[in-house]
Amino acid sequence: MPGILPSDLPRELIVKTSHSTSSDYGFLSLDNLPIEYLLENGVISLDKPAGPTSHEVATWVRSILNIERVGHGGTLDPGVTGILPLGIGNATKAMQALLPAGKEYVCVLELHEMASEARIQEVLAEFVGKVYQKPPLRSSVKRVLRVREIYYIDINEIKGKLVLFHAGCQAGTYIRKLCYDVGEALGSGGHMRELRRTRVGAFREDEHLCTLLDLKDAYQFWREDGDEQELRRYVQPIEFAMKHLPEINVRDSAVDAICHGASLAASGVVSLSNGIKKDDAVALKTMKGEIIAIAKAAATSDAIIKANSGLVAMTERVFMERGRYPSQWKKRTKE
Repeated sequence: MPGILPSDLPRELIVKTSHSTSSDYGFLSLDNLPIEYLLENGVISLDKPAGPTSHEVATWVRSILNIERVGHGGTLDPGVTGILPLGIGNATKAMQALLPAGKEYVCVLELHEMASEARIQEVLAEFVGKVYQKPPLRSSVKRVLRVREIYYIDINEIKGKLVLFHAGCQAGTYIRKLCYDVGEALGSGGHMRELRRTRVGAFREDEHLCTLLDLKDAYQFWREDGDEQELRRYVQPIEFAMKHLPEINVRDSAVDAICHGASLAASGVVSLSNGIKKDDAVALKTMKGEIIAIAKAAATSDAIIKANSGLVAMTERVFMERGRYPSQWKKRTKE
């Protein structure tokens, strides 16, 4: 579908069983988490400037927020601007989960010779779908041929030899290489003149985006005046980075076992997203919406709904700290 990233695909929640959650433990709302907690379990949508590397930007954010760990989700070349998702503290582990979300770029392609608008549109359309790419010489990864998917390419404007377009693509797609290949297909030659990343899953330009200066000011407002408003605007809960994943909501009694690395049994499922396929990455969440872990689905949504026993999701990466929910599984084990 044109203009659609994987993270945009609609999902409905299917209720497997009726169950309630206790207000005695867990966070009742993700909208009003303690700011100290956010600074150890939050994500930031940073507007990377041209010039520094993604690693340098992450280092500067670590210094600004006076925290030990900051990780970024998807490297941008020094000259490229736009959205650089950052995970702070415990949320650095969430950056890998962004890989299947899809990304969007706005690019200026400069052709080396003039071409008709109709021909440019025709050639760009040929690159929508699966493409073969070998990373460019300046890349930091091994240069082997690989397949990536381009979900859409929409032309915004053509002016002389300059083509302004935006493209949605799979993580790991090289837009610089796309521009080169388009130029070759046109027979004119071409290169990427300018590039900006405008989306990574739920991270968008028009929502929560901040510059390094914005973040610095917001942090100082909080530290010096106790004003949390701006900092809360830019630091989102770790759950924000998981919005693109299908989810399985679990009983309170199953939460702590998962925090200890246990996989999810069918009896612990309360509700789940439709459309889950076997081996899909899924977000295991509490009934309050808190992320517990990322797991690999052991069955489809339909099979999980019907299952009365057995494991339905294999825990791969835990995010929630142990003890936030009671250890009811230990009591059952002792009995």
